[in-house]
Amino acid sequence: MITAQNTMKNDTTFKELKNSGYTHKTINEEIQENLIAKIRAKEPVFEGLWGYEDTVVPQLKKALLAGHHINLLGLRGQAKTRIARSMVHLLDEYMPIVKGSEINDSPFQPISKYARDLIAEMGDETPIAWVHRSDRFFEKLATPDVNVADLIGDIDPIKAATLKLPYSDERVLHYGMIPRANRCIFVLNELPDLQARIQVSLFNILQEGDIQIRGFQLRMPLDIQFVFTANPEDYTNRGSIVTPLKDRIGSQIFTHYPQTISLARQITEQEAQVPAEDQSKIHIPDLAKDLLEEVSFAARDSEYVDAKSGVSARLSISAMENLMAAARLRLIESGAERTTVRLLDFLSIVPSITGKIELVYEGEQEGADYVAKILIDKAVMTQFESLFPRISKLEKESIKTPYTDLIKWFNKNQLELHYNDTDEEFYRKLDSIAPLSTVVEENVPDLSPEDQNFCKELVLWALTISKKLDKSENSNAFTFDSAEINPYYRN
Repeated sequence: MITAQNTMKNDTTFKELKNSGYTHKTINEEIQENLIAKIRAKEPVFEGLWGYEDTVVPQLKKALLAGHHINLLGLRGQAKTRIARSMVHLLDEYMPIVKGSEINDSPFQPISKYARDLIAEMGDETPIAWVHRSDRFFEKLATPDVNVADLIGDIDPIKAATLKLPYSDERVLHYGMIPRANRCIFVLNELPDLQARIQVSLFNILQEGDIQIRGFQLRMPLDIQFVFTANPEDYTNRGSIVTPLKDRIGSQIFTHYPQTISLARQITEQEAQVPAEDQSKIHIPDLAKDLLEEVSFAARDSEYVDAKSGVSARLSISAMENLMAAARLRLIESGAERTTVRLLDFLSIVPSITGKIELVYEGEQEGADYVAKILIDKAVMTQFESLFPRISKLEKESIKTPYTDLIKWFNKNQLELHYNDTDEEFYRKLDSIAPLSTVVEENVPDLSPEDQNFCKELVLWALTISKKLDKSENSNAFTFDSAEINPYYRN
């Protein structure tokens, strides 16, 4: 359940509540009223949902205006839970309840025996408490061990014994999470994981709005906005949503991954937990940010990665945090005051990749680390080919390519780049390669100096992937050397 520090609203009485002009609203009426107000005021309804403005968000608005329960269907890392949690901002700031009620009874329409008896006894003097909207969000992960008592409720023998009541008395009931979420938003994550017999217990709640506990002759018209989330892969791997339950969910909305690098960058920059001190000392070139997102795009298209499982947006978020950590470690070890993220730092994101992808059989045979490095290489080549001429696999001796002089330079020289080099040392080494500077200046003259420096690494990396240069690595450094595969480059 979402918690927040809020200014408490003072308790009042039922009479004072009525005199204030407050009128009872269902949760649907409440959400729709606030949704309409936001739309008319041109305010964002769901903040931070980048890339969903023209797809998911319009469908959400329509579903809420229709008063539907919602099923968000999508692969992992597509902001399903974030969408559900953001709906709490469509609730009124405070909601009045009969003080002491376990199920948020409205004093205007009490449904529990406790609230009905209290109002019958005290009338207009019934005490009224206020619940902040941050406390009106309930969330449950649908694991296979969830039972009916957890969700709906059960008879409490201890309560019966303590109060000396027979089991036929409604006061011996222990309410589950769903009744306690009355007049609130209730999110059930990973719905297919819920056993079929437990899903059946939700039929009445969704259709008629009432519950049954242990055969009690009890009608309790609950007022709840349900949001379910599900992964399409779960339908075959772990379970399914039973048809009658699916039929009772008003709207099913498909989510998706960001469709452009720029949108993916916005999500990563919003979600990555990077200390402000690191942000002030570590510069990330724009090309490095784009390359980071290209890795996720490469993973989603890779033959080694299980596409049905999906590649979460958390891959890029975790990778950004690891990338910044690598740069921070360099500052600590080198004693420098500032540094810039380098292409060499991208090897630090391998753990972020291996923990976020599910491999198919061929990928398992290659190994997770190997696949992660392949994905980085693919991302490098995608970015490289968007900026520089394609590297030909075969060249004739009489034809000079944009990279001929650079490759020949390595026939007589070697470049060793250390992870812990200060920026001054690192870029002095790169600047010493005149053909490399020429390639960058001729092809990307309009880029910032930081991006041009990043491009120098990008060119070297692309040449090694294309087997025009050789690259070796150890725990401290990368070494670039001649590949010696084409006699043309030996002169």
